[in-house]
Amino acid sequence: MTHSAAMAGEILVGKPLLEALNTDLVCDAINTAMRELFLQIVYGRSQSAFSDGGLAIGAGMEDLGKGKMSQVGTIYSTREKGPRYLNLTEEYIVEIGLDENDEIIGYKYVNTGKMMDLIKKKVDPMEAIEKASGTYGRFNEAVKKIDPRDQ
Repeated sequence: MTHSAAMAGEILVGKPLLEALNTDLVCDAINTAMRELFLQIVYGRSQSAFSDGGLAIGAGMEDLGKGKMSQVGTIYSTREKGPRYLNLTEEYIVEIGLDENDEIIGYKYVNTGKMMDLIKKKVDPMEAIEKASGTYGRFNEAVKKIDPRDQ
């Protein structure tokens, strides 16, 4: 879901709020999620306002285990630079892969939860980073790779 919703950072740039609220984002699940996010912005609601029968308020993804950490999908877009993914479901985005049209086709990430679990087990930090790294999408086919925090 987070990956699909990331497209909103590519589609909604520069649109007024009302137009953004009425933008069709590929599928019903994404449209519903984005509508709820916009409602939070418009009405000032917190995420816990939509929790019903899930994890206790204040709980995080860490409570589910499996080396995952709570995080907010940090995505931003500007007209000048286009979309930039910083953190998504897999965690910290290291590089974004672009095609010949400078469109995002994948990314390289470090799963910080797995990395920290390895470091706690006395694995060398650089080795832990390598073991906790992966790619998503067609990253290996990218004609250009950028650091989303610097470029």
